Amino acid sequence: MQLPVNPPVSPMLAKASPELPTGDGWLYEPKWDGFRCIVFRDGDEIVLGSRNERPLTRYFPELLRPILEQLPERCVLDGELVIATPEGLAFDTLQLRIHPAESRIHLLAVEAPASFVAFDVLALGDRSLLDTPLAERRALLDEVLADVQPPLYLCPSTTDADLAATWFVHFEGAGLDGVIAKRLEGTYEQGKRSLLKIKHKRTADVVVAGYRTHKSGDGPGSLLLGLYDDQGRLNHVGVASSFSAARRVELAAELGPCEVHGDAAAEHPWAHWVEAVEDARADGQRLPGGVSRWNATKDLSFQPLRTDLVAEVAYEGLLNGRFRHSARFVRWRPDRDATSCTYAQLEEVPPLELRQIFGG
Repeated sequence: MQLPVNPPVSPMLAKASPELPTGDGWLYEPKWDGFRCIVFRDGDEIVLGSRNERPLTRYFPELLRPILEQLPERCVLDGELVIATPEGLAFDTLQLRIHPAESRIHLLAVEAPASFVAFDVLALGDRSLLDTPLAERRALLDEVLADVQPPLYLCPSTTDADLAATWFVHFEGAGLDGVIAKRLEGTYEQGKRSLLKIKHKRTADVVVAGYRTHKSGDGPGSLLLGLYDDQGRLNHVGVASSFSAARRVELAAELGPCEVHGDAAAEHPWAHWVEAVEDARADGQRLPGGVSRWNATKDLSFQPLRTDLVAEVAYEGLLNGRFRHSARFVRWRPDRDATSCTYAQLEEVPPLELRQIFGG
């Protein structure tokens, strides 16, 4: 592959902003909930590069022919891999594509094919566009993808802050994360957080029913969160993580007295999960949920806790009854009854068909 911009490329990233920036000089785009991907095409050679500069090509074989048929013969495009369904984006289904078995990948490619949404162009022909202002890069992208057809898409964009604010509210129903704001005069700065992301933030009171120890061994690395459904069952809805080393030590002291073992652990609502993982480990067997899909050496077993612990967490949105991404621990809520931590407190977002985002 001999392009003016060759793999690997570390994509330009975004930092969080509490509000949508306004004024002249901004370009706004929907924020996609998928895998960041840079597409490199040099004739018949294609590489799909990930955010961490590792190739994704083998996991998405269904995109290779559309790329060959529709993209310029020599180009580098930045965008997002997503799986679109009638209910919106399916990030959990997308995660299943990172699988070691080629037969499984090809089966999923047929059952739930992926799409690529392009929002930037880094090279065309023999020309690198890394030092070209975004306004010119976007105009070139609009031109070369004017007639693109699914499963390839051109990401919507606007310079109208009012329209972007509407997108922020309206597009969430299709599973999108929020809005990205970019400077029109900005160049493509690899690996730098030069963009702004405005994401949905909400809080909920949840049951902290267990924890996983941090890889350092100095305390909890993630808290396992639960909510009660209408049948009174405690459902695992996600995790709160990203604790500092000092906070992990504090959490170890706070949660130590709340750990349950032996007979008490057997009565835990998630006891079957604990037992299944322990039995599988003893037999040398791997189980779904017992090891990470992303890292086979990562242990996903957990320490059960009493189910009367309540915490307030910040979250961005829901996907199939679970927090779409890791939640952020806010504070303990000793004043709350754990049984009151139900789905009823969560905001319902009306569904939206993805075709409305692409204008038909």
